[in-house]
Amino acid sequence: MIDTLNDTQRAEEYFASKNSFTTGPVEVSKKIEHGDNIAVIDVRAEEDFRQGHVPGAINLPEDQWQTLQGLCKDVPNILYCYTQTCHLASRAAQMFAREGYPVMEIEGGFEAWKAAGLEVEK
Repeated sequence: MIDTLNDTQRAEEYFASKNSFTTGPVEVSKKIEHGDNIAVIDVRAEEDFRQGHVPGAINLPEDQWQTLQGLCKDVPNILYCYTQTCHLASRAAQMFAREGYPVMEIEGGFEAWKAAGLEVEK
């Protein structure tokens, strides 16, 4: 087992990667408000998307990932799923990155978006 207490170099590398490929709901909301060129991708089930989602998000549930529909190669694709412990978005991000799409993940998923009191579109 690695002694994480004394492995500051790995910690620095981990957090540098985390900061490069994750973002928070408030930051994404500001990007939307400012009209930044981003694609917001909701990888939750279609029925959950219909009940509410991040404004302007495109729904791409797991059974449709292979279509890559709605993804952009020239702007950040910001993905989210249900919660902090849901791994759908990170699995999707890994697959989409392998296909050449720039990706980030909203930490905390849609639950964090709602907890921040941000607008929900239906």
